[in-house]
Amino acid sequence: MSSYIKKPSLFKVLFETRALFELGVYYSSFPFLKNVPRGEGQPVLVLPGLLASDFSTGPLRKFLNAKGYHAYPWQLGRNRGQVEYIEKLEDKIKGLNIRHGKKVNLIGWSLGGIFARLMANKMPGHIRQVITLGSPFMGIHGESNADFAYEMASGQKRGDVDPQVLAMIEKVPDMPFTSIYSKGDGIVCWQHCIEPTKRDNIQNIEVIGSHLGLGHNASALLVIADRLAQEEGYWQPFVFERGIKGLVYPQYWKGASAVLV
Repeated sequence: MSSYIKKPSLFKVLFETRALFELGVYYSSFPFLKNVPRGEGQPVLVLPGLLASDFSTGPLRKFLNAKGYHAYPWQLGRNRGQVEYIEKLEDKIKGLNIRHGKKVNLIGWSLGGIFARLMANKMPGHIRQVITLGSPFMGIHGESNADFAYEMASGQKRGDVDPQVLAMIEKVPDMPFTSIYSKGDGIVCWQHCIEPTKRDNIQNIEVIGSHLGLGHNASALLVIADRLAQEEGYWQPFVFERGIKGLVYPQYWKGASAVLV
């Protein structure tokens, strides 16, 4: 991003409490999600956000397992943004490749999405696709409302990232990439979650909701299920269909099949 972007307002921060309401919607929406495309046992590795653990991604993994996928936790404790995770994630991904004989789908929430991008560029032959949830991969040096927490957890200053690591984060992965974000995000700047590269297998998708609720946001789950169900090599953009499902996406009201920012 070339121009300065202010971090989310205090109002948006306080409004993050709606994540609890969104969790209730998640459970009540299960009957409406029964007809989403199903998987065929493909492995999915889910990476949590800053200071979050596998507990936070439990609802998402429960949903994916119920839809026929093998969804795995990262099993590295709370995400403190440390570079030591890179080698451990590499071993984890290779292990899943061997176990399933298939490439791994990566889903990363917030800081987890930044690690997902990094790993996809580090070992592209092992990754099928990448999906991020509110991940500010284009704003590593930009401000957010998580700066203090990140500096305390990681032991390094915001933006103090090795240039080689930064390059692997900002480079768009070669495989299909989907960024799911919300303009109501109270933690990170949604503008930093947009992939600017124009390519047939890249899509930025806006949903309505909080940052802390993206992992169990019902409209985000619809997108995730649709993306994962596509055959490898036959990627198509997510279509904002007519009817009740389409109404929850801002792009539907704009008459667009791709993000308008």
